[in-house]
Amino acid sequence: MMLKTFDFEIVNGVGRITMNQAERGNPIDKDFCREFKQLAIECDENPAVRSVLIDAYGSYFSVGGDIKGMTENRAALASMIKSAASELHEGLARLSRADVPVVVAAKSMVAGGANGLVAAADVVIAAENTKFYAAFTMIGFSCDTGSSYFMPRRVGSRKAIEFYLLNQTWDAEQALDYGLINFIVSEPDLSTESRLLAEELAAGPTCAFGEIKRLMLSSFEQSLEKQLADETNAIARTAKTEDSWNALNAILAKQKIDFQGR
Repeated sequence: MMLKTFDFEIVNGVGRITMNQAERGNPIDKDFCREFKQLAIECDENPAVRSVLIDAYGSYFSVGGDIKGMTENRAALASMIKSAASELHEGLARLSRADVPVVVAAKSMVAGGANGLVAAADVVIAAENTKFYAAFTMIGFSCDTGSSYFMPRRVGSRKAIEFYLLNQTWDAEQALDYGLINFIVSEPDLSTESRLLAEELAAGPTCAFGEIKRLMLSSFEQSLEKQLADETNAIARTAKTEDSWNALNAILAKQKIDFQGR
């Protein structure tokens, strides 16, 4: 796979997606959106990938949208954004519904659409110096990257609309208190801690992880009865997996449980 804005590798079951445009602040541009979709498909379809880690080279996680690129052709701007956002959003939707759990390692600056990537992730570790900056309304834009869907689910609708309308910046402690992130670590430990967490998830029952992820996504829209029916069907599907059968028998035999992701 030829990539311009990311590096990608699979190690110990972890599909590591690393933003590699450090000298530009890892902006979200056309190439980023197209390649993110490609990588989402790869991580969803490749059985060697049991979890995903999204991180970044350089000082920043991401400065958000590529403002320089947006000013190159005003007449084509809306069409360009619609095309790029559609690809990025398709990748986000695929990863959100995939069996593989997604970990994000955030650091320094997380601006604009990068907050949507953070909110969409299943688990987020942030360095203690991380700032989360809304950014969209500063340039007269509405939000994208799943921000209107995932942010209210993480922090509540009141706090989410406050963040974007008032163009706020949250530090790591605020992001943790509001529910946007899960853990804070020192910056020197971020790479190691996020990798270890991704490897821990990669060693787990990925079919069960996927069912749980999809159930959580649907829980705000459905009736109680429909959600309970979906839970019944999901747990029944996991009961048919090799992982669940082997785990049940390992517990009875007092043996170590070894999940294979099937």
